Amino acid sequence: MQEIFDFIANFVSRPDKVLMDFINNYGNWIYVFLFLIIFAETGLIIMSFIMPFLPGDALIFAVGMIAANDEQVHLHIEYVVPLLMLAAILGDNVNYFVGKRFGNWLLANPGKFYIQPKHIEKATDFFNEHGKKAIIIARFMPVVRTIIPFICGTTKLDYKTFITYSFIGAVLWVGVISMLGYFLGGFDFVQHNLEYFIFGIIIAANMPLLIRIIKAQFTKSKTAP
Repeated sequence: MQEIFDFIANFVSRPDKVLMDFINNYGNWIYVFLFLIIFAETGLIIMSFIMPFLPGDALIFAVGMIAANDEQVHLHIEYVVPLLMLAAILGDNVNYFVGKRFGNWLLANPGKFYIQPKHIEKATDFFNEHGKKAIIIARFMPVVRTIIPFICGTTKLDYKTFITYSFIGAVLWVGVISMLGYFLGGFDFVQHNLEYFIFGIIIAANMPLLIRIIKAQFTKSKTAP
């Protein structure tokens, strides 16, 4: 069990080291590993409650950075970026159809499969506030990006609308962050201070959610007698 926790801690703080170790040990299986991680974070709603800090944003940044040195590690940007976009889109689809088929039952049975109603409620409020574009915005927000497709399925959002926004969100999420890693990762300053960049990415990804929580607490304190 301790080894699992150590792996998760290393994966969150220094995904580049975890990826490099995996590449050195398993070679091209890295593509399968990356696909499964992104698919799980976007497609398995239970992961947002059991392991809410899966570092999707930091992971994609690290992938871009490593791919910039593909002569040494053979992680090709032209392969891995479309693969991760596909993983994100497929994950969204799984969540959408789970919500469409089982969403009402899960919401009627609070706590089942570790799904907490308060998290669903917050994601629903976010979706109601931003409308369909929430599908795109949520891509850059851990936990929320896993719940929003489930909410879309539960509320029976038109599938063509959902998949269109899901596709746009996946392209922007994977494309922008991986390209940042690809071009910034070549600088020695970034490589030598990667922990701070990873921490900054995690903070930036969670900033919209943190702002919403702070605003909610501020509003609650103002309305309290």
